[in-house]
Order: sequence, then C-alpha cells, then structure tokens
Amino acid sequence: MQQSIMIIGSGSMAEAILKGLLERYRVEVVAREGARLEKIRENYGDTVQVVPLSQEVDISGKRVIMAVKPYAYAEVAAKLQGQAFALLSVMAGVTLADLKSATEATYTVRAMPNLAAKYGKSMTTLCGDEGFKEEAMQICGAFGKALWLGSEKEIDIATGIAGSGPAYLALVAEALADGGVKAGLKREDALSLAQGLFAGMGDLLEIHPALLKDAVMSPGGTTAAGYGALEEKGVRDSFIKAVEAAFLQAQKLGKK
Repeated sequence: MQQSIMIIGSGSMAEAILKGLLERYRVEVVAREGARLEKIRENYGDTVQVVPLSQEVDISGKRVIMAVKPYAYAEVAAKLQGQAFALLSVMAGVTLADLKSATEATYTVRAMPNLAAKYGKSMTTLCGDEGFKEEAMQICGAFGKALWLGSEKEIDIATGIAGSGPAYLALVAEALADGGVKAGLKREDALSLAQGLFAGMGDLLEIHPALLKDAVMSPGGTTAAGYGALEEKGVRDSFIKAVEAAFLQAQKLGKK
C-alpha cells in the first residue's frame, strides 16, 4: 500500500514535487480553484486527488507538504483543521517557530528543493524535528538528492545555492549562448551547446571544482583566456555576493 502525501499549493514548485512523488506515493493536492488547479486535473486525472481550498481541509494524521507562497501561509493555515502527522514546508524564509505556531503537527521540517524536482534531480536541503528526519529524507529523495542540515541558518544559506541556483545557472547558460551568437553561431546551435554542457556537469563535479578547472585549463590556451576575462569582470565575486544576498533575503522573509 503506497503512503499518502498531501501537497498544499499548485504553483511551479508544487507541481515539480508532485511529478517526483507520483511513482512512490499517492498524492492529494489542495489548492485554490483556478487555472493551475485545473491544469493539474487535466494533466493527472484520477492519479491525483484534488481538493479545493475554498473549504476547511482536515490534515489529521497526514503527511503534508506546504508549497504555497510565504505571504499566503497564514491565510492557508487558518483553513487547516486537525493535527498533521508531519508538516514539510518548502516555503523560503518561514521559520520552524512560525510553522509550529500556525499549523499543528507531530513533526515539523523545513525543506528547500529546486525546480529540478520536476525531473527527479532536485538538490534539497532540510532541517527540523529529528523524529521525522529519515522519512523526510526519503520523501525528498523521491525527487532528487536530499541533504539534512543542522540549523535554520544553514537552510537559509542553502536557499542561495540550491534553491535560487537554477536561476543563476540559467543566466550563465543564456550568457554563454549569447557569447556564441556574438562570435557567429546560430542561436539554436548556441543554445544546444549550452544545454549539452550543463547535461554533463553534474557528473564532472564529482571532483573538486578547482581540480576540474585545472584539468580543462592548459597553459596559454583558450580556456585560460576566457577564464582570465571572467576574473577581470569579477564574475566569481558576483556569484559569492548573489548567494549572500539570497541568504539575507531569506532571513528577511522569515522575520515578516
């Protein structure tokens, strides 16, 4: 008998998690009526139970993934009745204390996945009640890799890497393609090259990034020339500051 999980929310992250969970769990989606919820009905049919959030929702004894926007959490939590077995939140910046004060649950855990969950390749970080650690890791393992961290501060830092990282890497991919077009490649060919490059990077990064860089960069070669141009423009420093900015913003969200 498959375990049942309730996902509250119907946005991009909620659907990405939904796709990852379907092979291992029975999934129930709770969300406001609208185009996104209708899309889930159309795409998944009877494989997913859909419950409109226009009514009070009983979460008693359930494993609940909270995947709404942080600003909407208080309003949504007010419609939930009973005590969940576990609450797994993927809302950036919403603290464990705030989660526990708004939603009753035996165990409460924060998680930060990314949109690669849609393909079973999310890098998800977690922290919270140790009693649900193993099961939370298994749930998040259904849509990628999972890493348990020791504190909420670390989760907020991780938000700036694994959570926001796809947007940063999308910028890199677009910039590389733009560089190819500027040099004379067709746009579609430049994009194909960028996509192919990223497809292999996960395996390559099994070694330390510095060793990978040194393996590619030969003396006086093309990579050394390009790398020098990146350092001249402060690209490394910009990425470091991007992670820090995302971390600080996650902390601000948690204080609102």
